[in-house]
Amino acid sequence: MNLQLKVWRQQNANTKGNFTDYTLNEISPDMSFLEMLDVLNEQLLGCGQDPVAFDHDCREGICGSCSMMINGKPHGPENMTTTCQLHMRKFNDGDNIVIEPWRASAFPVIKDLAVNRSAFDRIIQAGGFISVNTGNAQDGNTLPIPKPDADAAMDAAACIGCGACVAACKNASAMLFTAAKIAHLGYLPQGQPERHKRVLRMVHQMDSEGFGNCTNTLDCEAACPKGISADNIAKLNQDYLKAKLRGISA
Repeated sequence: MNLQLKVWRQQNANTKGNFTDYTLNEISPDMSFLEMLDVLNEQLLGCGQDPVAFDHDCREGICGSCSMMINGKPHGPENMTTTCQLHMRKFNDGDNIVIEPWRASAFPVIKDLAVNRSAFDRIIQAGGFISVNTGNAQDGNTLPIPKPDADAAMDAAACIGCGACVAACKNASAMLFTAAKIAHLGYLPQGQPERHKRVLRMVHQMDSEGFGNCTNTLDCEAACPKGISADNIAKLNQDYLKAKLRGISA
């Protein structure tokens, strides 16, 4: 495959970036998208040029590091797929591919396609944990959990924190991410003692990071590589309202 790439190059968050054109030849359709970028970087290094910076780690669709916009879509054209799971056979010979980083003020560019997503870490640090002293671990069967609740908690916990929901949202809202992190504890008995303080703290931190408001366009749900349901946002709003009506302080 022969490809024309238009890649966003930016030295850091304080400098102005621009798109740079590159040509790649004889790319195997069996390569992953990241492997294709590896080939590009080898080509650039061979010419004495600065390679394209991009995040990656597991390359198995687990860690959420491989975050980039591909032809205007988070993680590219394939649904329920991270960038590292996207293969070049999804493109055609001679295609023009535009590659750029997440666009959100809360995700400042580190370099090129890599952005700083530590805002997500601070949201979790604000309340995405259980601090109650529960003693020794119990046997699994001693704490019965209804299957619908267990399934919903597992589905919410599938969030890998990649930020595709933020990138897809016209408001750069982090509601789906925050809702998933709140919901996977809120469905379980262990998460109940801090349930309402948790939602207040995490929503407050989300707002302070500069993420936008949710307007229910559901672009976040459509872009999520793990299929996190926007129903979790409704659960977040419900818990937040209950906490406010009860006068609970964070």
